[in-house]
Amino acid sequence: MVSSPQPTRPQLAVSGAIFRDGKVLLVRRSRSPGNGFYSLPGGRVEFGESLHTALHREVDEETGLRIEILQLAGWREVLPTADGDGHYLIMSFAARWIGREPVLNDEHDDFKWLAPDAIGDLKVTGGLKEVIEAARKLV
Repeated sequence: MVSSPQPTRPQLAVSGAIFRDGKVLLVRRSRSPGNGFYSLPGGRVEFGESLHTALHREVDEETGLRIEILQLAGWREVLPTADGDGHYLIMSFAARWIGREPVLNDEHDDFKWLAPDAIGDLKVTGGLKEVIEAARKLV
């Protein structure tokens, strides 16, 4: 497989802290960036796409879920690493589940609906617990 060149600028991304019956959806990444870590569904914003449109698209592509986006819960910056992970600015939104059951695409290999205080020692991406807590207050 030929890898594409790394972007020379930060990439804008979105993620959703999706709540259902007091639990938040976590998905485990099956490839880089974040391979093996649980995180929130989401991904890059395409040129000309609004943040909400991007989040609806990414959640649909990655999980098949239908959601209601509430509001911005926080943001996180991921800086480039020696492993080749890129530079991302991730805008994280609080959201509610409104339909369908999770069907993961090949970017993820597991999912869990967990109460925010039940994440414990799960291997999660940096800043995830803080974003979930901020989102929980908005739901």
